[in-house]
Amino acid sequence: MPYCDINTRRIPFKGILFDKDGTLLDFVHLWGEWASNVTKLLEHHLALAGGKLLSDRSKVLGIKLDSDGSVVDYDHQGPLAMATEEETTAVLAWQLYAAGIPWNEAMQQVRQMLKTAMQKVREQRGARPMPGLLQLLERCAQLEIPLAVVTADRTSEARLHLEWMGIHPFFTSIVGNDRVRRGKPDPEMVLLACSELGIRPEEAIVIGDSNGDMQMGRQAGTALTIGYAPDGCSSHLLDADEVIRSFNELIPQG
Repeated sequence: MPYCDINTRRIPFKGILFDKDGTLLDFVHLWGEWASNVTKLLEHHLALAGGKLLSDRSKVLGIKLDSDGSVVDYDHQGPLAMATEEETTAVLAWQLYAAGIPWNEAMQQVRQMLKTAMQKVREQRGARPMPGLLQLLERCAQLEIPLAVVTADRTSEARLHLEWMGIHPFFTSIVGNDRVRRGKPDPEMVLLACSELGIRPEEAIVIGDSNGDMQMGRQAGTALTIGYAPDGCSSHLLDADEVIRSFNELIPQG
């Protein structure tokens, strides 16, 4: 059975389950401008209704802005990092509803905003893999370790992002929020992914950048939950068994 040495522990395992955004790909590079565009569209619609944001711009989706208003980071515990598409739609629609727009119209306007912003993402194809990821994936392929993606994104979108980065062939299973009844931190994604990999949950490692990923792995009874914190900020990864800053710290052995 393959194993990995991490910090002072040697962990045997048979498969790895990766979160997508912020783990496989650079979150801010892909979603930063999207979040900024969505917020600007929301402000425009609110202005037309005679309203304004109910909070600071950075709090709408959970982004961090520099002095020029550019997105430089995100809240790992915020909606942008953790919410499903349906939850994001509701969060934004509430702002319009509070400005006097009927709920059904608010939902329709938000869906159009999200569609417009997503079209720009598709045009730019801004997904890029995190440092050291390709080497890890290639090592897993050498050892015939099956891999899966478990993400709050739609399965079709996740597959598209993997294709943009050229890493889709490495993954046997892709489980998006649309394939389960309950998303993170519920363990259902892990159970489905492990079933498709042909392994038991206790033979899997979960790697992610949010505590929801860690809770999901723990509830499923996985062998290890690894928090990924490339910026060194790991205080939000309360339920991680181990935390790494680089994929170079995780070298599987046969």
